[in-house]
Amino acid sequence: MMTMKVPELFGSMVFNDEVMKERLPKDIYKALHKTMDEGLHLQLDLANVVAAAMKDWAVEKGATHYTHWFQPMTGVTAEKHDSFISPEPGGKVIMEFSGKELVKGEPDASSFPSGGLRATFEARGYTAWDPTAYAFIKDDTLCIPTAFCSYSGEALDKKTPLLRSMQALDKQAMRVLRLFGNEDVKRVNTTVGPEQEYFLIDEKMYEKRPDLIYTGRTLFGAKPPKGQELEDHYFGTINPRVSAYMKDLDEELWKLGVYAKTKHNEVAPAQHELAPVFTTTNIATDHNQLTMEMMKTVAKRHGMTCLLHEKPFEGINGSGKHNNWSISTDTGVNLLEPGATPSQNAQFLLFMTAVIKAVDDYQELLRVSVASAGNDHRLGANEAPPAIISIFLGDEMTEVLESIEKGLDYHDKEKTLMSIGAIVLPHIPKDTTDRNRTSPFAFTGNKFEFRSLGSAASISGPNVVLNTIVAESLRQFADELEGVEDFDQALTELLRREIKAHKRIIFNGNGYGEEWIEEAKRRGLSNLSSTVDALPVFVSKKSVDLFTANGVYTESEMMARYDILLENYYKTLNIEALTMISMVKNDIMGAACSYQRSLAETISAKKAALTSISSETEEAMLVKASDLTSALASSLKKLEEDVEKESVYADVYDLAKYNRDVIFEDMGKLREVVDELETLVPGRIWPYPTYGEILYSVR
Repeated sequence: MMTMKVPELFGSMVFNDEVMKERLPKDIYKALHKTMDEGLHLQLDLANVVAAAMKDWAVEKGATHYTHWFQPMTGVTAEKHDSFISPEPGGKVIMEFSGKELVKGEPDASSFPSGGLRATFEARGYTAWDPTAYAFIKDDTLCIPTAFCSYSGEALDKKTPLLRSMQALDKQAMRVLRLFGNEDVKRVNTTVGPEQEYFLIDEKMYEKRPDLIYTGRTLFGAKPPKGQELEDHYFGTINPRVSAYMKDLDEELWKLGVYAKTKHNEVAPAQHELAPVFTTTNIATDHNQLTMEMMKTVAKRHGMTCLLHEKPFEGINGSGKHNNWSISTDTGVNLLEPGATPSQNAQFLLFMTAVIKAVDDYQELLRVSVASAGNDHRLGANEAPPAIISIFLGDEMTEVLESIEKGLDYHDKEKTLMSIGAIVLPHIPKDTTDRNRTSPFAFTGNKFEFRSLGSAASISGPNVVLNTIVAESLRQFADELEGVEDFDQALTELLRREIKAHKRIIFNGNGYGEEWIEEAKRRGLSNLSSTVDALPVFVSKKSVDLFTANGVYTESEMMARYDILLENYYKTLNIEALTMISMVKNDIMGAACSYQRSLAETISAKKAALTSISSETEEAMLVKASDLTSALASSLKKLEEDVEKESVYADVYDLAKYNRDVIFEDMGKLREVVDELETLVPGRIWPYPTYGEILYSVR
């Protein structure tokens, strides 16, 4: 039971602004805020005072260690714990923490992915405190959010490029705002609210599935009698056991200052969602990493396992992460808020057009930002947007832009009331447009919802791309509009030209329909169906020019990430293939043979009894089982042989492509045989829990 009220509980384990104001001398507090607000370097004397106050607070909360908490290219967080103890004469210790220890750490970087940015023997890496992200206490350890870089200064993490991209967008957005006479704004940030989908299954079921343990998804599994056909799980009453988990999770997240807001059942059985309140993109990224970690940790307390893989079960919805993205000023203005009269809101229209241009110009790069082996299972299926990137604006906003393009007057629509029919029900305001769940990039009133992200991924990469491409559009707009004699005329001409040039990316229809694929092709939109197709775009000249010009990545950092992503792709498929081989050899083949032996014994017994009882049914079943077992052996052999052939590929792209074209197909064929066998072999013989047992295990 929660012993504190939520306002008291929230942020109780965070060294936040309120704590700093209380514990730091006024001059130090102001100097630290100046550093944070203006992006200045932190002086050591200032860091020493902050470190001492941070340590005292953490020790009072029960912390004994500190760690520089960072986000390497593994996609998860990393931490090395050091205690606060410092030796004293007489065998005593005191608790100390210096400004140097706060600002800089030096973990061993040799075993983190670097993509060739350093040689294996070059082990040194540095973590640098990010003062824009609050420190927090987790597991009796003071966690200090940091960036992570190599000895030569290249970014080895996901936070550093994100901070650079936010800086790039801030710079260009400020230029545009000055054109509109906004002198009170000092900073522009992007904000994000990432909705997190996940599955909860009983831990005992998880422990009996090697594929879930090694890969995060089921590599085999026949369709259960009931999946999501009745659509009765979505927003349904929350199971008491799951509800207890969600309450516990909320409390843990609230302690860490995570704005956990909404929780509900998702479409598939055993699937759920947590959505937070919007916050600055850098903080939202940290919070989402914490959310995923806490989801897994809290699940164990409740005898469950949390699955974050994008497609843990074949045949039912996978899990995504909807990235709700917007642009806001430090004065509290949402620059993507249309207002009551969007057609007359020139500033909004320019920012809206910048986003449209950015998504059209760099649609392939947005696709790259969500590319992974796991997400390839989702994109294009009926639970996720297609791999084709397009923008949904809704009827009203589309009509506004069309009127601007054609130079026509537009009368902004007033909110209307919707009558539901029953007299006792209130007349509620009707939105000016419906939602479109099939769109990968949908405008939802005052933000864009980028729906293509996979559930296990860090939101850093997609937001780096979003920030950078919009910064580039704003840069081009500012270059054109600064210094013009007639600003209004120049703005009108720019809007008309850009809307006309980029309207092909706007699509308000059904993104799941086959006809959209043909329509998108006619429009000249890209359809990069797999990670292997998408990743080369990241290191194209166009992408390199974009990121280097905006100071987000160096070319060497981009090449490194390209190699890391390709390596992650083929390693993922290799682990899955080896797991499949192991499961078939160790358990499934034996179960198939045991089933045949049981049938053969039944047939022999009937014949030996010299009765009129027919054994035709068992004989037919034996023939089918024998045929499937032969197919199983053949498919297994093919997969084993093809895995062995991987060694001939030295180039990382060739290896990834081979895994997609050959290994992935082999795995699919082997799965077909196993899944059919599962429907024949009795449950007492089949070695693993079935889909039905797993999906309905939390009761």
